[in-house]
Amino acid sequence: MRAHRLAQIAALSAAIAALTGCAVGPDFARPAAPDTPRLTPATPTTADARSALPGGGAQRWAAGMDIPANWWTWFGSSALNALVAESLHNNPSVQSVQAALRVAREDVSAQRGAFWPQVSVDLNASRAKTAPELSPALNSGTSPYSLQTAQVLVSYSLDVFGGNRRQVESLAAQAESARFQLESARTALTANVVQGVVQAASLHDQLAALQRNVALQEEQLGIMRKQAALGDIAQAAVIVQEAALAQSQAQVPALRKQLAQQNDALAALLGRLPAGEPIPAFTLADLHLPDVLPQDLPSALIEQRADVRAAEAQMHAASAQVGVAISNRLPQIALTASDGRSATRFADLFASKTGFFGVAADIAQPLFQGGALLHRQRAAQAVYAAASAQYRATVIAAFQNVADTMQALQLDAEALRTSALAEVRTREGLDIARAQLSIGDVSYLSVLLAEQQYQQSVGSRVQAQANRYADTAALFLALGGGWWNDGNATTSPKDPSGKP
Repeated sequence: MRAHRLAQIAALSAAIAALTGCAVGPDFARPAAPDTPRLTPATPTTADARSALPGGGAQRWAAGMDIPANWWTWFGSSALNALVAESLHNNPSVQSVQAALRVAREDVSAQRGAFWPQVSVDLNASRAKTAPELSPALNSGTSPYSLQTAQVLVSYSLDVFGGNRRQVESLAAQAESARFQLESARTALTANVVQGVVQAASLHDQLAALQRNVALQEEQLGIMRKQAALGDIAQAAVIVQEAALAQSQAQVPALRKQLAQQNDALAALLGRLPAGEPIPAFTLADLHLPDVLPQDLPSALIEQRADVRAAEAQMHAASAQVGVAISNRLPQIALTASDGRSATRFADLFASKTGFFGVAADIAQPLFQGGALLHRQRAAQAVYAAASAQYRATVIAAFQNVADTMQALQLDAEALRTSALAEVRTREGLDIARAQLSIGDVSYLSVLLAEQQYQQSVGSRVQAQANRYADTAALFLALGGGWWNDGNATTSPKDPSGKP
């Protein structure tokens, strides 16, 4: 009977909370997307470097095109795909964010436990002696005495003003933010791997070009030495050419160092130690430049950028904390009940006349806390204001990021076109200068200048190629990275609720 009575009390408590409860504080509303028709000042047009070099093709913009979750496969390299897959599986930073997400979700589940009555069983054995003239221990007057007690305790805090509901809401929003932080970390990781491979390929191509230039200079030096031996040119010209060759050769170790460090950086992204399996060698010719680029509306960008969604969730969590702070200033209602038995011997614990029970209700209204509760409410409101400002800053940064990348891609094509033309012209100039030097029409200084110009133009051309690949990867990152098309994603831009 007593157990049944306790169950009735618990059920009644829950019913009272459900019928009379309300959640104080502001109800969160998602911020509206910025009222702007486009992401850049001018509508982007087809970008074409008009070059047969790798990365020299045309890129056109496709409005409303969805981004696949595995966008990096558009670069057409199975070796790159393997590195990205390995990084997503082994990168410790991503694993850390995954663990943080699990923590956040468990915190939500733990807080939801406060919606239910708290039930516990208590077994107590004690030995005591009291002064008979003050407080007789037992009706029999026996002292000292033993006392065995077994009881079930039920307590329930009525969430009349929604303080616990707001706390659960806040923790759920924090879990949602952690989810989007994970998506942001994964997207940034894939972009960093792609851009790291592009940079390694660029360094590899620059190194190959420099070595070809060194070979040309060595060939030219051999010719000049023969001419000096015949008395056609002064020995000073040979010395100058030797110095130019030495300068070019000195650049080779520097490029090799950069390439080695870039491969070490890639290994770290993959979760490898530098002494582990070597990174495959890439050249820009191993990569295909995606010829179709997505172009989204501003409203779609707000939905797709994981960092914006994470900032929105943090704003939601801060809003709910305002309700928690307000609730703490209002009456707190708690119900408690106990049912048990007590006897001097364990064998008599369940005998007749050993039972007891109690039911109590408690209402506590804070009256004076030195202003602490009021100031905590104001602090929560200030945190919400800060989260709102941070959200707006994140949105502005996202729009800037996309605009910068889109405009960079437009100019990258032009830069590659002019760089490729400069390389052709400087190579023609070098060939002419070398031919003229062989017949004595120009001085060795003209050849030296032509060599320097050619070497600079080759480096500029390789960097311009790499910029198109790197900025294309940056565009996919800026537009969100397609995480919503990942089968493992639990949230989607099509489902703004995004409950974790």
